[in-house]
Amino acid sequence: MKRPSKSQDELGVDTAILITYDREDAIGEALGLCDAAGYRVAHTVRQKFLKRPKYGMSSMALEELKKTSEKLRPDVIVFDEILKPRQNYNLASELHMEILDRETLILQIFERRASSSESKLQIKLAHLRYEMSRAKERVRLSSMGEQPGFMGIGKFGVDVYYNDIKHRMQAVRTKLAKSGKQRELHRQARRRIGFKIISLAGYTSAGKTTLFNKMTGESGAQGAELFTTLTTTTRRVMIGSEALLISDTVGFISKLPAYMIDAFKSTLEELGYADVVIVVIDAADTSSELRKKFSSCMKTLGELGIEKDKIVYALNKSDLIDAGQIDRKIEILGLEESKKCVPVSAYTGTNIARIKEIIGSIAGVGYEN
Repeated sequence: MKRPSKSQDELGVDTAILITYDREDAIGEALGLCDAAGYRVAHTVRQKFLKRPKYGMSSMALEELKKTSEKLRPDVIVFDEILKPRQNYNLASELHMEILDRETLILQIFERRASSSESKLQIKLAHLRYEMSRAKERVRLSSMGEQPGFMGIGKFGVDVYYNDIKHRMQAVRTKLAKSGKQRELHRQARRRIGFKIISLAGYTSAGKTTLFNKMTGESGAQGAELFTTLTTTTRRVMIGSEALLISDTVGFISKLPAYMIDAFKSTLEELGYADVVIVVIDAADTSSELRKKFSSCMKTLGELGIEKDKIVYALNKSDLIDAGQIDRKIEILGLEESKKCVPVSAYTGTNIARIKEIIGSIAGVGYEN
C-alpha cells in the first residue's frame, strides 16, 4: 500500500503509532517522549498489560494494530515498555516496520539533545550497553536467519561481536574518565577558593533549568521538552553577600535503566559533591504523577548516595495552582512537617528568596533579606 503523502505542516516529521498503558500519567509521559524524539503520534493504542511473552501485547490487540498500521502507514511503532530482542523481532515480523521500545526511544532523545563532546560520549556508551545486553539474542536470531534489516548485525560471530562492543565501550570509558578527571580538578580548585556547591535535581521537565536561570540570571535552553539538559552547567549564585556555585544536571525519568544512569554518571556525580541538593518538583502534576515522579527522583538520589539532610524540596510552578492545592500536594509527598519544602515559581520568582535562605542555612553561609 502506498503511504499517504504528508501535508506541508507535516513534512520532515515522522509519524508513529504509540502503544502504551491505559493510564493518563503513562500516556502523557509516553507522548512527551515521542515528541522529544521528533515523532508525531498519529494513533495511541491503550493496553492494561504490555509484558506478554511473545509480542508484549495480546494477539487480539496485535491484529487490531495491524489494521490500524495498514491504514495510517506510520514511520515507526513506539512500544512504551522494554522489549526483549525476540519480542521486537516478532512484532517487526508481523507489522513489517521498525519497532522502537522505550529504551531505544530515550536513546534517540539523548542523541537529539546532546551538544557537548562529553554528552555525546555518554550517549555512545549507553548505546553500547544497550547493544551488549541484547548481543546473545541478536546473534542467535542472526544464525537462524531471523533478522529484520534494521536489527542486522552482519556476519559477526558471537565472540567477535562481544569483543567488538567491549573494546568500543572501553575506549569511550577512557575518554569519559579523562573528562571526569578534568572536572575533579575544577572541583578541587573551587574548594580551595572556598566555594560551596548547590546542585539541582528532579524529574525531567519539572523546571530545573528555568529555576537555574532565575537564580543565576542565565538564559540557557529551557522548555517543556524532556531532557533539555544533558550536560552539567555550573554558574555563580549570590546567597546574601556570599557567592556559591550552582549546577544544573540531567533530569530523571521513570523506568530509566540502570545502565543509562551509569552512562551519565559523570554528569550525575556532581550531585554527590554538592553541599545542597535542590529537588525540583512539578506542583502542577496530578496526584498520581506527583507520587510516581517524586518516588523515581528519591530512588535515584538514594542510589547515588545523596544524604537527605542536605536536600531542599522546591515545589515549582506553584503559580499554576491555588494555596489549598499546594498544601494538598505537600501532604501527598509526605513533606508537611519538613521545613525545607518550599512552594516556588521559577517563572514569576515567587519564594526564590526563601529557597536561598534555606540554602544559606544548610551550607553555613550568611543570608540577609
